[in-house]
Amino acid sequence: MPLHTPLEPAMTVQIFQRQPDPKIFTAGDVIFEAGQKGDYMYGLLEGEVEEYVDGQLKETIKAGDVFGVGALVHPDGVRVSTAVAKTPCKVAYMDEQRFLFAVQETPMFALEVIRSYSDRLIRFKKHPVEAAQ
Repeated sequence: MPLHTPLEPAMTVQIFQRQPDPKIFTAGDVIFEAGQKGDYMYGLLEGEVEEYVDGQLKETIKAGDVFGVGALVHPDGVRVSTAVAKTPCKVAYMDEQRFLFAVQETPMFALEVIRSYSDRLIRFKKHPVEAAQ
C-alpha cells in the first residue's frame, strides 16, 4: 500500500516557513542563480518556474513541486541551476534549519520531497526535451 500525505510538498514548505507570506515573482524574475550560495529551498504554490543550466532550459517546475533543495543538502551549498519565473509565481520558502526541522518532525514531508524529485527525474530521463517545456 503506497504512503500518501494530503499535502503537496510545496504546501508543507509554506506551513514551516519562518515568514508568514510567500514570495511573489513576476514572469522573468530570477529566483536564484547558478553559482550562488543557496540559503533557501522553495515550494511552488502557484505558477511555473524554469530551471536553466549553462543557459539551457532543463526543466519547468509546476505548482505543488519543490526546488532548490540541493543547496541545503550539499555541503558546499552552491546552486547548480538558475531558476526563473516563467509565469507570475507565488513561492513558499524555508531555510536549512526549518527544512531539517520539517524533515525530522514530518517524515512524510521528506518522502514527498524525494517523490517530487524522483518524478521529475523520471520524466527527464524518459523525455529530456519535454521535461524542459
